[in-house]
Amino acid sequence: MSLFSKYLNNHVSLFAYCLMRNHYHFVFRVNGDGKFVTQQLSNLFNAYAKAFNKQQNRTGSLFEKHFKRIRLHSDDYLKNLILYVHTNPVKHRLVSDFRDYRFSSYSEIVYDNSVLIDINEVIGLFDDIENFKYSHQYKNDILSMKYTFE
Repeated sequence: MSLFSKYLNNHVSLFAYCLMRNHYHFVFRVNGDGKFVTQQLSNLFNAYAKAFNKQQNRTGSLFEKHFKRIRLHSDDYLKNLILYVHTNPVKHRLVSDFRDYRFSSYSEIVYDNSVLIDINEVIGLFDDIENFKYSHQYKNDILSMKYTFE
């Protein structure tokens, strides 16, 4: 996340993130030149890969595929995407309750302790903090029924 801050903090509004073992999710709005942000993303991934390779004493590509982007056209889609990102560790059976996953922006939003997340805008999408929490719990309950944690 420090690399995200270094390369993108002044160029995007971050709404959610989740970092997992083999993939990650960032939900953000581009503020300004999209081509510049794409280059900054590339710089971030290159810096991460170099640091990881050095730490692990390895060489070569770290990422299997290029990153994917989707353009959102509604606040409902954005809200559902935030829910998806925060509950993704349950889907992948890393935890049985998304609130227990450390590498997600959910807690930062709930406890209002993030320097990267645009917390007011995120909470505004859900009307208030209670609905934000309720929406996440509802999504988690559905996932828990679908993906039984073993």
